[in-house]
Amino acid sequence: MKFNPADKIQDLQYFGESGGVNPSISDSSTYTFLTAKTMADTFEGNTDGCYLYSRHSTPSNNFLGESLAAMEGTAAANVAGSGMGAITPTLLQLCGAGDHIVSSRTIYGGTYAFLKNFTPRMQIQTTFVDITKLALVEAAITKNTKVLYCESVSNPLLEVADIKGLAALAKKYHLKLIVDNTFSPLSISPAKLGADIVIHSLTKFINGTSDTMGGVVCGTTEFVNSLKSVIDGASMLLGASMDSLRAAAILKNMRTLHLRMKQHSKNASYLAEKFENLGIKTVYPGLASHPSHAVFKSMMNQEFGFGGMLTIDAGSLEKANALMELMQAKNVGYLAVSLGFYKTLFSASGTSTSSEIPEDEQKEMGLSAGLIRFSIGLDNDIERTYRMMKTCMEEVGIL
Repeated sequence: MKFNPADKIQDLQYFGESGGVNPSISDSSTYTFLTAKTMADTFEGNTDGCYLYSRHSTPSNNFLGESLAAMEGTAAANVAGSGMGAITPTLLQLCGAGDHIVSSRTIYGGTYAFLKNFTPRMQIQTTFVDITKLALVEAAITKNTKVLYCESVSNPLLEVADIKGLAALAKKYHLKLIVDNTFSPLSISPAKLGADIVIHSLTKFINGTSDTMGGVVCGTTEFVNSLKSVIDGASMLLGASMDSLRAAAILKNMRTLHLRMKQHSKNASYLAEKFENLGIKTVYPGLASHPSHAVFKSMMNQEFGFGGMLTIDAGSLEKANALMELMQAKNVGYLAVSLGFYKTLFSASGTSTSSEIPEDEQKEMGLSAGLIRFSIGLDNDIERTYRMMKTCMEEVGIL
């Protein structure tokens, strides 16, 4: 039977203590033990079903983790207080002084800054490459390389990683392939394509209401347990934990993720085609003009579409800013970072979410000053939205 990530979420069954249709929230920071020996065994990782301290885990966090692992088709998952709280411990758990990482050149600005500016303090070096060119990826691998890192669909250029091809390279050189799947939940299942570890910023599409931060690391039970080890686990020791109340809220929002992703994809696909037909430089994986359209199509879970993210080039930063300000004034959407909200969000990536990347490197990778990244919302009448956006484009001189 074909793997369906939405069905995997739906098939999980949790009840509250009094028969509630939602699991009870564990609103405790610490937990009691019936015997001192059980406490000692729990600290040593030798007990199941026992909790010691909420920085390590809670029942609410475990419910959410189980759901996310089921969605990605992995054995286990560990949730964190933010997307970066999932990314940074994962990399530090796998890499130490003298190790090397090969990363996509176009990734979230915070991840880029961590790899470019922070990890060198610990003598961990990173080579940034065009992830769509497997020959360049392979050429960058050294005897010290431990990790291949990419995003399924990159932020903000929407480059698509050939996860099967990267997985083959990782296996060939005994590396770990880490894939950030934040832009394409349900649409792509990286673990089923060969990725070792799948990461999400839960803040975005998975939660969907722009009211909390969260992250998750999905992988083998062995790796997830290593992150949570009280002895040397990066997640445990760095403390990027999620609060139980937030975990419970995200879990409830996951129940509608399949519906939301279908609508995000439907709306983004409609707008991308319309914008391209107007002669605007538009990037969207669902367009035949996208360089990796065929790669995405070969990997996707088709019913969830090509995702809700697209970009256009307004021609200059001035026009981009004018357009975004006007669209917000007309209530088309909001001038804001982040993504996955019910309302369309837009920002000029070069001066916002990718501002950590030096200007010369932005130009080299093709990130123009006028590029606007859109997270397309759940608009009921997307034709009406298109008409409003087209009028705004005409007013600021883009059309």
